[in-house]
Amino acid sequence: MMTDEKSDDVIVRIRGLEKTYETSSEKLTILKNLDMDVHKGSKCVIVGKSGSGKSTLLNIIGGLDSATSGTVDVNGKIISSMEENELTEYRSRFLGLVFQFHYLLKDFTALENVFLPAYMAGTPKKDAMEKARSLLCDVGLEDRMSHLPSQLSGGERQRVAVARSLVNDPELILADEPTGNLDPANAVLIGDMLFSLSDRYHKTLILVTHDMNLAQKGSVRFFIKDGALTEEERR
Repeated sequence: MMTDEKSDDVIVRIRGLEKTYETSSEKLTILKNLDMDVHKGSKCVIVGKSGSGKSTLLNIIGGLDSATSGTVDVNGKIISSMEENELTEYRSRFLGLVFQFHYLLKDFTALENVFLPAYMAGTPKKDAMEKARSLLCDVGLEDRMSHLPSQLSGGERQRVAVARSLVNDPELILADEPTGNLDPANAVLIGDMLFSLSDRYHKTLILVTHDMNLAQKGSVRFFIKDGALTEEERR
């Protein structure tokens, strides 16, 4: 159950969230009066069918999309009230993002793809490089650092994306169908990796998926249907 009481360990607090798309011929409401609390350190999974609104919800939390109404409070700040420079800082420093597609820079090596977000955020070059190397070792790519994305398998590319999401030491990891483009074996590997590294580095994780096997790994599981969210299970 959602509550309006303030809690020091709530990192994401959503109240009355709605998202509506309008065209000249129709009005489609994707999210309907949605409430949600995510506690620091939790591993939250949002499950729903394709088109249910789960990716839209994640994009709103990530500041990549805006709500029609309602509030999203992340670590005490209302996202809709942020200026563009604040949003940029929020996305680069506070968040780590993992998508279904890796979005790696094709002309840069695995190491460079992980290094660049830290360097661009102001981390000294040497420190950024050391952090990138360490994270690539964490995801089992110590022998593939100098490879371009085209020289990596799909699973390896997604492992680079996971390492990249952690390089700026974010507090919150958002993962949108991170295993949706992978074969079953790599899907299990990437899923396990996301949860284990989130634990190891003490990160809060919000993961969107339609894969119930992956969803079972979450400490909190929500189900989204017809724009409404139900907390299904807490362990």
